[in-house]
Amino acid sequence: MRFKLFPLLQAQLLICLLAAAGCDGSSAEHEGPSSAPQAGILSLSSGWNTIVPGGKTTCARGDPFKYFVRPGTVDRLIVEFRGGGACWNAATCSAAGSLFQETVGEDSLTTGIYDHENPDNPFRDWHHVYVPYCTGDVHWGDNVVTYGEGSQAVTIQHKGAVNVRAVLTWIYENVPAPEKIFVTGCSAGAYGAILWSAHLREHYKGASVVQFADSGAGIITETFFRDSFPSWKPERAYPTWIPGLDLAELVRLPVLYEKIGAHYPDMRLSQFNTVYDENQAFFFHVMGGGGVQEWSDAMKASVADIEASTANFRSFLAAGSEHCILWRPEFYTIESRGTRLVRWLDGLVNGALPPNVACDACGSP
Repeated sequence: MRFKLFPLLQAQLLICLLAAAGCDGSSAEHEGPSSAPQAGILSLSSGWNTIVPGGKTTCARGDPFKYFVRPGTVDRLIVEFRGGGACWNAATCSAAGSLFQETVGEDSLTTGIYDHENPDNPFRDWHHVYVPYCTGDVHWGDNVVTYGEGSQAVTIQHKGAVNVRAVLTWIYENVPAPEKIFVTGCSAGAYGAILWSAHLREHYKGASVVQFADSGAGIITETFFRDSFPSWKPERAYPTWIPGLDLAELVRLPVLYEKIGAHYPDMRLSQFNTVYDENQAFFFHVMGGGGVQEWSDAMKASVADIEASTANFRSFLAAGSEHCILWRPEFYTIESRGTRLVRWLDGLVNGALPPNVACDACGSP
């Protein structure tokens, strides 16, 4: 199958909303949260398996939610959150899929991190649980909202957190004691990765947990946080057991990194961005922010804040404007200051903490 990308919303603005993939649909489909036998993840068919949890899980407009699992050959686990935009008011939520992924798609998982034949892939033998995204709330929401009035009204099921909890329940039952866990996601999935990494670390107290946010720096406007963010009711997904986590301060993503990193000093937290990411800059503009240079400056300041406050955080900044790297063939070739990302990431997961890397010849917007 093809890997699908949303078209340009406007000619000059690239929106890569389907930043990750779906499933090849060739393997068995399993119904319900206890669909896999208790023998665990290894009882599934080789390749990608589709699991339909049912219950209260749902996509934004009532379509069914499902997720995908690929058993590996080592006791290590990837938990990956799909990207796909967001919506938060009548204008963004009524755009009929132009600004966010509304359903679980059928997309290829063959390139980049999904290339299990590539000897350079640090994750080629790992178990892989892929969490699709279809709720417009960066995997954080637990609310139902009707935006607009009369014939223009649209009801959105912001139930990303409900969907994730169903997936985690399956993981906890079927992957009892992984040695390592790599929690990642692209774009909107990057925010799912940082938030839910704390839940995974709290459950798997003996595992080595590494979080990697692919193109999700969290640069938002104060207006968005005050007027729109509460629509999702994300507080129900917060790791509230962490001391000093002031929910009102999560307008700044560095706070979440700082608090999680301090509470779990053995975790490794990280971000990848390109210096002029057009997708992240576009959504910043839609929220009422400025142009790509303003976004870039704010992104670099945010990353610097996390680096200064969080000893177990690392960042990788590359030149260019591409959005998301994990699924791309360029995952194996992209570099910054002579350091290949794939080797840097291998070190982050399997070796000593690598240094922060930032492009010196970053170009211009």
